Amino acid sequence: MKLKVLYILAVVCLNLSFSQTDDKIILDSIDVYNQFSIRNNDFSIEERLKYANRARQLSIDLENELVILKSNKNLSEIYWDYKKYNLYKNVNKKNLVLSLKLNDSLSFADANSNLGRFYRINQVTDSAYYYYFKAEKLYRELNDKYKTAITLLRIALIQRDEKDFTGSELTSIEAISLLETLEKTDDVKKNKSYIYNNLGLVFDQLEQFEESIVYHEKALRIKKGLKGNNKTTIDNSKNNLALSYKNSGLINKNVKEYNKALKYYIEILSNKNLINERPDFYALVLDNYAHTLYLSNNHKQLPELYFKALKITGSVNPGGYNSIIINQHLAEYYNDKNNKDSAKFYAYRAKEISEQYHNDDLLKSLLLLSEVEEGNLSAKYLREYVKINDSLQKNERSIRNKFARIRFETKQIEQENAQIAKERMWLLIISVVLIISSFLLYLVISQINRNKELKFIQKQQETNEEIYNLMLSQNESIEEARTLEKKRISEELHDGVLGRLFGTRLSLDSLNMSNSVEAIKTREQYIGELKTIEQDIRKVSHELNTDFVSGSGFIDIIKTLLQTQTLAYELDYKLDHDDTINWDGASNKNKIHIYRIIQESLHNIYKHANATRVNISFKLKNNVICLIMNDDGTGFDVNKAKSGIGLKNMKSRVSEINGSIKITSEIDVGTTVIIEAPNYLKQNLL
Repeated sequence: MKLKVLYILAVVCLNLSFSQTDDKIILDSIDVYNQFSIRNNDFSIEERLKYANRARQLSIDLENELVILKSNKNLSEIYWDYKKYNLYKNVNKKNLVLSLKLNDSLSFADANSNLGRFYRINQVTDSAYYYYFKAEKLYRELNDKYKTAITLLRIALIQRDEKDFTGSELTSIEAISLLETLEKTDDVKKNKSYIYNNLGLVFDQLEQFEESIVYHEKALRIKKGLKGNNKTTIDNSKNNLALSYKNSGLINKNVKEYNKALKYYIEILSNKNLINERPDFYALVLDNYAHTLYLSNNHKQLPELYFKALKITGSVNPGGYNSIIINQHLAEYYNDKNNKDSAKFYAYRAKEISEQYHNDDLLKSLLLLSEVEEGNLSAKYLREYVKINDSLQKNERSIRNKFARIRFETKQIEQENAQIAKERMWLLIISVVLIISSFLLYLVISQINRNKELKFIQKQQETNEEIYNLMLSQNESIEEARTLEKKRISEELHDGVLGRLFGTRLSLDSLNMSNSVEAIKTREQYIGELKTIEQDIRKVSHELNTDFVSGSGFIDIIKTLLQTQTLAYELDYKLDHDDTINWDGASNKNKIHIYRIIQESLHNIYKHANATRVNISFKLKNNVICLIMNDDGTGFDVNKAKSGIGLKNMKSRVSEINGSIKITSEIDVGTTVIIEAPNYLKQNLL
């Protein structure tokens, strides 16, 4: 009280001295008023605001921008304490202009940080992130590690709220690293505990509960070691730690985790004054305690504890945020007890309140209603849940994209400012050198990549030919084995079964001398049947011993190629082939060339022709194999078209088999390729 009287006397003396024109006296007065305004233990918020406004007005009268900036900074903090947030924003907007004009980087950073603080409390996330990000860059340039770390913490909190958990984790760890380099004052320790608390909440959301518990325990240990009365923040950490244990027990189905959670909840609730000091927090903890009892199948005190928590919340903040969770827990409890009416009542109440708040709680309420309701109503709420969930995920991705864009744009502005500071001539020289170097480097890299690509294609072709040779060799081995097996079966039928049947028929012939008419008829029937069987077996034997049409193996390979490639290229195809061609007599090398020619043609059709159908036929004319391929594509001018690598490869392969190639094409009609291979299969024709 005496100190307050002294302050008042000082103000009176200052007012008496205003008749003087000495600027120093005015500056001293401003300083005294500012000192009064920050003494929150000696003056009420109204008195502090009055002194701060007086200091600011004197600064304006003095027309000293540096002093105005200082007074504005002091006034903004009082606006914040007084919850006059719009005035807080306006004065910091002015501070941005003043500090930029005065080239005061620290004040400019502080103004950006304060605006980030304003937009965060008003839930304008992208704007808050933008100003915090700018402040962090400025503090970093000023090598102010403490303020950089604090700003990083605030950015991490925004990232966690927007479910950018990985970003929040990385930002928090960076902030911790900066604080570790500073002297371990109480302020540094306190902010370290806040960062650890954020990491605990992040890992809890990621369902990495062991890590979450470790960080919450670190935060709790630090808070317990701080000077002064830190009961409030210690209770917050205990509640967060208990929540991690509860969630761990829920996911891992571990009763021991529930018991650990209950231990911390009981510690918090044991404070008899908590219900009067922090009734909303008391209700929150009481609800968490009740829900943990429910999860651990200890229902003795339920639902009374839920009702008590709901009553306290209603008396402090009717329809408040905490009441959503309590109503959800009551609905869950009654649904478990099969009391559908009560379950629906609390589920609908939770949904009604959650519609005013964050979508996460609305999602939980809709999912709960889909479980409580039945039939069409259940399906309706489930559809709403899916729709809002999809919308929320898109919004979260959009926010994260905005964060990335803000970082990018900020860095871009910084780079542009750095470039402007350079000499234009140096900039031009460096740009030219970079362009020339980049172009040369591009040419070198392109040539290297081109050579690698050609070597790879060559190696792939060699490998494919080797594989194809193996396929054809295996096919020949299979055909040879098949022929031997048919011959063996033919011999077995002829020498074994036919011999026995023939003997049986002779025996029956000898018995046919019986005078019985009925016996004679019966024997004649048996003899007739045996003759039929004998003829059938002879027929089968003859067919098995007759070699089947050769060359079907190569045609099957061509069919497989067409089926695979046309499916990939989305083409229809038709294959006609002359069965009189004996492909088995051709060398593997020649068949590979034909296979590759067809493959290359299909690739060219897909790449250049925009066709929908391709027809391929093998014809035998005067001992010459004719391969004809035509498509219904766009066609081209044969005389003007350049020969690419694919066409050159085809011509080379045709030359290898001593053949000829003819290409005709018509615009918008299609292209026809005719390949003739004379004489090289002459000795293999049937």
